[in-house]
Amino acid sequence: MRIGVFGGTFDPVHYGHLLVAETCRQQLKLDQVRFVPAAISPLKLDLKPADGQARADMLSMAISGYPEFVVDRRELKRSGPSYTVDTLTDFAAENPESALFFLMGADSLRDLPTWRSPDLISKLATIVACNRPGVPVPSASQVTEWVGVEIAKRVTVVEIPGTDLSATDLRRRAIDGRGMRFLTPRAVEAYIAEHRLYR
Repeated sequence: MRIGVFGGTFDPVHYGHLLVAETCRQQLKLDQVRFVPAAISPLKLDLKPADGQARADMLSMAISGYPEFVVDRRELKRSGPSYTVDTLTDFAAENPESALFFLMGADSLRDLPTWRSPDLISKLATIVACNRPGVPVPSASQVTEWVGVEIAKRVTVVEIPGTDLSATDLRRRAIDGRGMRFLTPRAVEAYIAEHRLYR
């Protein structure tokens, strides 16, 4: 199998996340994409996300009806920050015959050398760098400059069709009482309103 591993806070999930997963699924011929919500992101220790189970529940609602998409709650069961290398090590042990692809934004790729065990991450999975709002697809020379020659050999770039969505904007909309119609699945919008998340 070819398995995509898509980690993040997903606070909340929106159509931009789903478009990344689907574009990568198609272009890389992935059999499955596993969404892995982080309990505590080591890069966002100053931010307190919504409850992890609530974020995972919203993800489940957002991908309902798409069997190739799966929510994986393993990081929510760990104490302390969620480290990608630990998650990928688990996936590799559980799926020894599968090829792993770690989906990330191009801005995160630039920061990869500061992550825990970046060399091991690149050995456990092909790193898939995607453009994000305000962060274009990196060139081959940029990838090499950011992560070095050896890790760059394990990086694949995927261009996502234009969308300018961010979880930060959705949280602001919730705080301000503005709608999120067509920015996130209706079930997620209703869940946020019912549970008064981000208020």
